[in-house]
Amino acid sequence: MRSNKSVCIVGPSKRFLSGISYYTIRLANAMSAEKDVSVVCFRQLLPTFLFPGKSHVGKNISDLNFLPGIPVFDGMDYNNPLTWVQAYQFLKAQKPDIIILQWWTSSVAHMQLLLKLFAGLLHKPKIIIEFHEVVDPFEESILPIRIYSKATGKLLRKNLDAYITHSESDKELIAKRYSISPEKIHVIPHGLYDQYGDLLDIKEARRSLSIKDDFVILSFGLIRKYKGIPYLIRAFEQLPPEILEKSRLLIVGEIWEDRKELLDQIKASPSYNHITLINEYIPDDKVNVYFSAADVVVLPYLRASQSGIAHIAMSFGKPVIVSEVGGLKESMAKYKGTFFVPPGDADSIRNTILSRFGKREHYETPDQKWDKIINCYIELIQSV
Repeated sequence: MRSNKSVCIVGPSKRFLSGISYYTIRLANAMSAEKDVSVVCFRQLLPTFLFPGKSHVGKNISDLNFLPGIPVFDGMDYNNPLTWVQAYQFLKAQKPDIIILQWWTSSVAHMQLLLKLFAGLLHKPKIIIEFHEVVDPFEESILPIRIYSKATGKLLRKNLDAYITHSESDKELIAKRYSISPEKIHVIPHGLYDQYGDLLDIKEARRSLSIKDDFVILSFGLIRKYKGIPYLIRAFEQLPPEILEKSRLLIVGEIWEDRKELLDQIKASPSYNHITLINEYIPDDKVNVYFSAADVVVLPYLRASQSGIAHIAMSFGKPVIVSEVGGLKESMAKYKGTFFVPPGDADSIRNTILSRFGKREHYETPDQKWDKIINCYIELIQSV
């Protein structure tokens, strides 16, 4: 039975497609079974030429959509006040009791602040902010952006009704960094990204990718400095020659940072002929092909709050070698296919990869379905 509290979820549209776009859609669709849900999307996040993934902006590479009964405003542009007025009119018509803001980057902070202002001008709905990052490492590294992020973030976080994180470690970091009372921060697990179809026959998947090697090590997702890919390449190079000859390191994802350094490292690698780099954002209908082809997925992150890639790997039952950092220590701990390694430790990555050689095991998917996760949101919404 539906309660009488309606919810508006705010996040990025599919135009600037990212893991947070998927999250916004999955959250809205799941919550619509229990609540009257509407959505405000940020359509144009920043000048397209500044976006590291500009090659896929606006492309139709995802089949995931909001359910037909969900009202969606798509959307607000960073530079178009007319769209801000339209967003205000949308909120005025929907009259949500709760607004949930997805936070992952300060590039949309001014639009989130506008929505906070609109809420005050209307019927003053409760506002919750959901943190997908404590800070964005790229934004933190650039002084003007860091100053802007600090100033706008302080205004945005002030006097909100509740805050959401996906792990206890992030809760502690956010409480300390932003001086937020821990009692107002609620930990809700990240739902699985299980929308990519079924696991394929491994031989069929490898044939479609023209892979003939016996052992496939997959690194998947946006390539950024904190993802630790150089350590994975070093670990791969250190495999015994007899195993290396039968192996393929498959690095799949759009390069966002340190492009030249990564390409130079691969080119100079003594194992160059056994490394394949697919430098592109993979469409939804090809994701299951890459995971089906893999014997093991490696996520050698140097830091992380969460990983959408880890949730894809778990949904396919794949063994995951992952750095024991941040929220990953919690979100991956109960999955029997998790093999933790210290961050930045190529030797540990190598040894753990070796322990998976010759084993083709499938693990039970953890019970993190969205219909179960959504109950945590309902409890929070009722409490505010």
